[in-house]
Amino acid sequence: MRNVKAIFKKQAKSTLKSPEILIQFIIFPGLAFLMTLLMDVDTEIYGLTQYIIDAMNANMPNMVTMQATIFAGMALIPVLAGIIAEDIERKSLRFLQMAGMKPLSYLIGVSSVVFIAGVLSSMAFSWIADFQGLDFWIFTGAMAAAVIGSIMLGATIGIMTVDQQAAQALALPAALVLGFGPMMAQFNDTIARFLHIFFTQQLNIIADYLNGQAVDTPLWQSFAIIGANIVVLAVIFALVYRRKGVKA
Repeated sequence: MRNVKAIFKKQAKSTLKSPEILIQFIIFPGLAFLMTLLMDVDTEIYGLTQYIIDAMNANMPNMVTMQATIFAGMALIPVLAGIIAEDIERKSLRFLQMAGMKPLSYLIGVSSVVFIAGVLSSMAFSWIADFQGLDFWIFTGAMAAAVIGSIMLGATIGIMTVDQQAAQALALPAALVLGFGPMMAQFNDTIARFLHIFFTQQLNIIADYLNGQAVDTPLWQSFAIIGANIVVLAVIFALVYRRKGVKA
């Protein structure tokens, strides 16, 4: 537990000094909130017809939750990959491993700060989407689970690389697929079937369910798939961490 606290404190100080990390947790909820504000602006300013405005207002919950899915899948993977790659580049991880730091302890310590910030952003999305009561906590919980999935994947990518540049190059394609894939899946059944096993697609399905749309996957099954994603990614991280040994 002392090791986890030490890593947590180190990462908290580092994150607070990194505006490029902090902005990730602000810009996506900010954009979603801005979209809701634009619907209240005089339509004559933008030359939009009332029909278009009404259609956008009707789809506003879907637009907000789609922004939330993009955040959960795209923003956090490069963040975690970059954080761990920085530890590797500076040789910090090597010394931690030589000191007997276990994979789980290191992962919890280094990712707790990102998880806390991610959950706060998730609650902001739930509020912007105007979910009430149980729906608020269901969507926040689904978002938190997706945040964990992104943390696991980002950490695995980070541990596989040798520096931050390589980590970002490897993390970006995965982030784009998981972040924008669910949006593309709405227009293509083949993509939807392919992405069905991934946590961001299940987050999107949960959002559709809460928005009153018909979905084929039961709510419990979506959470189960997200949970399975987390377990698989955690195992992969542990295996990669141990395999690299003191070479990291």
